[in-house]
Amino acid sequence: MAQGRMTRWSRALGIWAAAGLLIVGLTTSPVLAAKVSHGGGGHKSGGTSTLTGNDVSYPQCGGSLPSSPAFGIVGVNSGLANDLSACLGPTSRYPSYAQSELYWAVASSTGVAPQPKASLYVNTGDPGNLYNGTPITDWPTSGTNPDGTCTTSEFETNSGLESLGQQTAACAWQYGYNKAAQDANWLSAAATAIDAQKPPVPVALAPAAYPWWLDVETGNSWQSGSTGQLMNVADLQGMIAAFQTAGVTALGVYSTSAQWVQITGGTTAESGSLYGLPDWIPGANRLSGAVSNCQLHSFTEGRVQLTQWSGHPFDGDFACG
Repeated sequence: MAQGRMTRWSRALGIWAAAGLLIVGLTTSPVLAAKVSHGGGGHKSGGTSTLTGNDVSYPQCGGSLPSSPAFGIVGVNSGLANDLSACLGPTSRYPSYAQSELYWAVASSTGVAPQPKASLYVNTGDPGNLYNGTPITDWPTSGTNPDGTCTTSEFETNSGLESLGQQTAACAWQYGYNKAAQDANWLSAAATAIDAQKPPVPVALAPAAYPWWLDVETGNSWQSGSTGQLMNVADLQGMIAAFQTAGVTALGVYSTSAQWVQITGGTTAESGSLYGLPDWIPGANRLSGAVSNCQLHSFTEGRVQLTQWSGHPFDGDFACG
């Protein structure tokens, strides 16, 4: 995706990052739409006709969306894991189901590629409990999970000593779980609002009806160092657990090998639920490059399922099959 468009991240940095975290420059991200020339035309690879699709999110709110893509991937968030996109479903700003990006993916996609008509992606991050002395308000203070029990301690803040959730893998796991559970609820609420308007094509309410992609990039806030990477891994594992609790069976990761290693330390057979997830890889400049990137090694030790190439004004997505 084009850089410099992730404005929500820079606006909210002061309330969502944490002391000692990893904060890097903006990177390629699926928060921007992907569009295929001529509405998605076919591309033949190895004698098999494989079509391309599109992904959209909050930067496209209220604008025209690509017509008849083979598949559509919709951003649930507005650049941050705790922020809902204004056009996932009907809202006061975009009240009609026809303005909903979720509805666009379900109703406009042709479904002729080896991808479902509609998928979702969510922003991720591990902000920790403080940033420049300011508490992160949605950092958890309780919860027992596979990484232990999230408990509180006293931390020095700009307002003096405050009781905050600890900087531990247990609290990071709980944070990720809470954010993904919220995403699943947002999806169901958006679909319910769409269907209440009785559109010609109904939208499934259950999170399990869709594949979900975790957007894991250095452009959002993460903990640093080996201890920080353990927290980041716990955060992502918590998100996966929440989606699995919601019945989701199709989960993957949008990232690059370099960003994934920087954030998680890399994936091995000991990485638990992160091991073997499908990859959605950006970085190509044209469709031919995206096709070639299907042969890249999976940074999760799974398989490369989707690749992305940059374009103007939109980017494109290729289904590797």
